[in-house]
Amino acid sequence: MKKLNFYILFLFLLPWLSLPLLGKKTITKFLPGAIFMGFYVTLEGMLAEKRKWWWFPFKIKPNVLGELPLIWGPFFIGSFWILKYTYKKFNLYLLVNIVVDSLFTYFMLDIFKKFGYVTLVRLTRFQLSIVFLIKSFVMYGFQVFYDKVIRGVSD
Repeated sequence: MKKLNFYILFLFLLPWLSLPLLGKKTITKFLPGAIFMGFYVTLEGMLAEKRKWWWFPFKIKPNVLGELPLIWGPFFIGSFWILKYTYKKFNLYLLVNIVVDSLFTYFMLDIFKKFGYVTLVRLTRFQLSIVFLIKSFVMYGFQVFYDKVIRGVSD
């Protein structure tokens, strides 16, 4: 269990080390979208736990989602990186998300399962891929909405 705790902590902290490389402009521009998606995915995790889509036997504390290190680590920071290089290039954005999500679904999930961190229960890998695809559309849509409606930036 201590080894798993170390890996989870490492998984959470490592992406944060890349934050300074993004630049202040990128962080400022995409922070609202990344925060929105962080909360969206956290709520999704609560729903998934209730409906037993997947199971995280690892708990940070009782009544705290075991997937929070994934959400607020690689997913949160990864959102900045993906948006930085693909925003306003929707086809590239979609392709990058499909590749990254597929790597997680068909490769990383096996590693996490081997460590006892997560396992799918009522979702197949294909269904999980669809869930990830929906999140990709939501994140991009939110960023476009934020830019046009809230920031008043138009192209």
